[in-house]
Amino acid sequence: METRRFTQDKLYRSYDLQHQKERYSKLSSSFREYFGVDRCVRYFSVSGRTEVVGNHTDHQHGMAVGGSVHLDLIAAVSPRCDSIVRLISPGYPECVVDIDDLEIHTDEKGSSQALIRGVTAGLKERGVSVGGFDAVTDSNIPGGSGLSSSAAFEILICEIMGALYNTAPVDLMTEAIVGQYAENVYFGKPCGLLDQISCAFGGFSYIDFSDPKAPIAEKMLLDLEGAGYTLCITNTHSSHGDLTDDYAAVTSEMHSVANYFGKEYLREVSPDEFYGSLSDVRSKCSDRAVLRAIHFFAEEERVLAVKNAAASGDVSEYIRAVNASGNSSFKFLQNVYSPNDTSNQAVSLALALSERILAGQGASRVHGGGFAGTIQAVVPVNLLEKYVSGMNAVFGEGACVSVGIRTLPSCEVIIE
Repeated sequence: METRRFTQDKLYRSYDLQHQKERYSKLSSSFREYFGVDRCVRYFSVSGRTEVVGNHTDHQHGMAVGGSVHLDLIAAVSPRCDSIVRLISPGYPECVVDIDDLEIHTDEKGSSQALIRGVTAGLKERGVSVGGFDAVTDSNIPGGSGLSSSAAFEILICEIMGALYNTAPVDLMTEAIVGQYAENVYFGKPCGLLDQISCAFGGFSYIDFSDPKAPIAEKMLLDLEGAGYTLCITNTHSSHGDLTDDYAAVTSEMHSVANYFGKEYLREVSPDEFYGSLSDVRSKCSDRAVLRAIHFFAEEERVLAVKNAAASGDVSEYIRAVNASGNSSFKFLQNVYSPNDTSNQAVSLALALSERILAGQGASRVHGGGFAGTIQAVVPVNLLEKYVSGMNAVFGEGACVSVGIRTLPSCEVIIE
């Protein structure tokens, strides 16, 4: 029988272990304060995620590589005898949902209640038993950082339901698909599946979206820290507001190139066919659409390069591919700043500072959807302190965090 239960010393890095034990102890105290001392409490952890390579490829049924990070969402949980889910998260109003009612509530769009209802509905449709519970959560995944706190929340609800009311955990791909369903249908956000897979699976994941209803996900092993590197995320605190049109334009322009060849998605178009028809494609589509298609085809190759690098343990090839992805995103995909607000180029500035500090070592690239928000960097450990302090000096204390790659999946945590 499958189990996903790990002790804290397996889940967290050794230098962070004492802090994590204190964090869980505080969480336990909070639970007992809210819900009483006579409850049997269980603990769960779901990581945040980072996109490694595969920028804006999923909506074209392409490939991507994502990774689970050491920042996580944790919960102290106890089952109830009824259908009520009560969840308390620091800084937010208490969330109460009766999961006997799994209809879509339009007034709940964008809320935790919508995600709980949506995940529960998705699990029930797949034959997973569900029930009520009380929970207190704590997250060190920074909001607005692009590390997918919403996907982590969806996977957390799946983990809790699987552990409390079933004989085995919910399959990880099922967790991801149910999370995406909740976010798309109940929450009202048309996200892809990269976030949920990366949060759930642990480690690096190669993901093929050629069939979005049945994506292929393979776990990859690559020891960055063992090779002397760590991942850092810098939140530039630039606003994601009013960027809907920028995101939509990426998708529509890539579709326009695919449509030229009578296809719906660029994954269905041969790169040789594309380059052989480039002059005529330009006459029917915009130059920016052509450049974005160029990014897509090259990004597909980079995903495979990272997959092969992981298989052979070639960290230098991994770094080369990440740098190339960042270069392509800036020049061809053009999602580093909004063309509607050229005065705000915080992501460009963060990339420029990264190049200066890293001085040819490591890598940096825009993180996630782009146009604002965050960057990712692969930083040699001997430059980590210099890099973090340099980025924080410009973007504010705590803007840059070392996230590292967490190898273990979403799980129940054993407290010893």
